[in-house]
Amino acid sequence: MGEPDRIPDTPILDRQRQLRGYRMNKMAMGLGDPVNREAFKADEPAYLDRFGLSEEEKTAVLTRNWKEMIRLGGNLFFVLKITAVDPIRITEIGAHQVDMDHESFLRDRLGKKV
Repeated sequence: MGEPDRIPDTPILDRQRQLRGYRMNKMAMGLGDPVNREAFKADEPAYLDRFGLSEEEKTAVLTRNWKEMIRLGGNLFFVLKITAVDPIRITEIGAHQVDMDHESFLRDRLGKKV
């Protein structure tokens, strides 16, 4: 995808990555519509195919690999729309992003007592 990210393990949402993630972001934004949420719930692969996602993008969405969705150009604010269908706490997504379990993330990154 061009030059490597300037901050290790931190995908920068630059123009190139933004263009790459257009289809995935468009798909995720569509989940704001209740009709689309129902279509997504009924048949996720078919819903993803409507937006022309690559196999790599589809796998990231179907496995809820948040870190990979972002690496592939997903805008966090858009991919969070998936949580309207498949509820997950944002802190769980944060833990996934830094390869930590949820309790460790809450304790070590947010200073919460768990």
